[in-house]
Amino acid sequence: MQVDNKILDDLARVAGGALGALSSLREEAEAQMRQQFERVLSRMDVVSREEYEAVRAMAAKAREEQEAMAERLAALEATVAGLQAGREPKPAPGAAAPAVGPIAGGGTGPV
Repeated sequence: MQVDNKILDDLARVAGGALGALSSLREEAEAQMRQQFERVLSRMDVVSREEYEAVRAMAAKAREEQEAMAERLAALEATVAGLQAGREPKPAPGAAAPAVGPIAGGGTGPV
């Protein structure tokens, strides 16, 4: 009986050692993969999450400002259209007057 217990104890120690070696091997493999991914990403022109979020916030703010300005422009255009509708249109400065020339029969009139 003592021999069986000794063999089982040895097998348990070997199995425990093997599991410890496998877990350390797994940790080492994960560290190597992480380093490889970091090297690949550093060679690529990839932005960090913080930079991405900052630019995204700036774009959202710019869009909001653009929409507000578009609404303001539409209101101003409506105001100008209302003012122009309320008065009689005048000829534009520098517009040519109708041309006047001789008419057959001796008079003058538009050409």
